[in-house]
Amino acid sequence: MNHSRMEGKKTIGIIAAVAVLGCLVPLVLDTESSYIVYFLFLALMYIALAQGWNLVAGYTGQISLGQHAFFGVGAYVTAFAWLSGLGGYFDPLTMFLSGLSAAALAILVGIPLLSKLRGDYFALGTLGLGEILRIIVIRGGEMTGGSSGLSLPAGAYTSMSIYYYCSLGLAVFATLAVYLLMKSRLGLALIAVRDDETAAAANGIHVLKCKVVAFAAGAFITGLCGNLHAYYMFHIDAPNCFGLNWTLYPILMCVLGGTGTIGGPILGAVCLTGLFEMAKVWLPEIHPIFSGLLIILAIMFLPNGLLSLKTKGSSDVRMKEVKAFES
Repeated sequence: MNHSRMEGKKTIGIIAAVAVLGCLVPLVLDTESSYIVYFLFLALMYIALAQGWNLVAGYTGQISLGQHAFFGVGAYVTAFAWLSGLGGYFDPLTMFLSGLSAAALAILVGIPLLSKLRGDYFALGTLGLGEILRIIVIRGGEMTGGSSGLSLPAGAYTSMSIYYYCSLGLAVFATLAVYLLMKSRLGLALIAVRDDETAAAANGIHVLKCKVVAFAAGAFITGLCGNLHAYYMFHIDAPNCFGLNWTLYPILMCVLGGTGTIGGPILGAVCLTGLFEMAKVWLPEIHPIFSGLLIILAIMFLPNGLLSLKTKGSSDVRMKEVKAFES
């Protein structure tokens, strides 16, 4: 128990230290001209997206292919609130409503889907959700801007610093929230549901409730990312906000780093954001093919993610020590 508490304090300390160091970046670099600031902004947002998916799939075992639906909802709720005068530029209430709307949609859709569907069927059901919303938005007329989308007041822009700090805050919030949740009784229940639903139910765990809570929590984080994207782009449209990249990239990042871990999505997001940015510059025509190839290679050769290499190395060292002791 004491060892577990020590590990918990160490993890929280690392997260806090990284957050403090991250806050110093705009004080050292010019946020308006430095590409590093833009790269970190993008990577941090992907960390939050990956942690949201990791909570649903990595810890609860429900493979969701509909995160782009919650991302798009977060973006459009931001636009509706801003254009109607209910919210504004980086308004805390608007940001909260964006995440809450995505979570509410996850609960509304998750209850029937999670109670009836399992595995691949649930994944396809969530994929269909994103496509249905995309079509609804395109045919929404003046309310949604149709295929042209909605433009937000770009004159509100002040500095890239606020985007960077908001992205940093999202990444820290998502990582810390997932970590604390998985250390709670609910987190243990989620893992039990992932490992064996029948055994979990037999031990008194409300399986459907656990699944819906994880699904809604992941959607809340994803909706907040959609909110930040809307503020950054000042123009939202269905093909962009409901694009499959908002689902596929976080999945790839989790798979590459290691699903069901706290550090895996962080490692995967940083590595792949760098690779994707280089691919956009050097391989612009085949960037989607490059992304798909990475998914295949990661699944084939790193099914447990990059973090498994460290675990494997530690296991090999311990095995050598045991053999040396026995001899």
